[in-house]
Amino acid sequence: MKRILFAFLLLFSVSIFAQKIQNQTVDAACAMCQFKVKTDKGCAMAVKINGKVFVVEGINKKEFGEMHSDDGYCKIMKKAVVSGEIKKGKFYATSFKYVD
Repeated sequence: MKRILFAFLLLFSVSIFAQKIQNQTVDAACAMCQFKVKTDKGCAMAVKINGKVFVVEGINKKEFGEMHSDDGYCKIMKKAVVSGEIKKGKFYATSFKYVD
């Protein structure tokens, strides 16, 4: 009985602390410059999911061009289709693609 209870609590805690996102269209931009979130990294890619802003981990931000150029993610907010997981207050991306 203890094992069943432990397994249930473990599964329940994982579902609370980690949220999976699949092919969701979100706002994407610099956490500090566009979303006004202070980060320990300075400028960092972030996404807004369900009204909350999460710094993105697991992507190479250099793939998205110069962040401070006229169309860089520090200057303008863009739409992106993302997949990944929210855990510990960050979004861990497995897929991240800008859309027009």
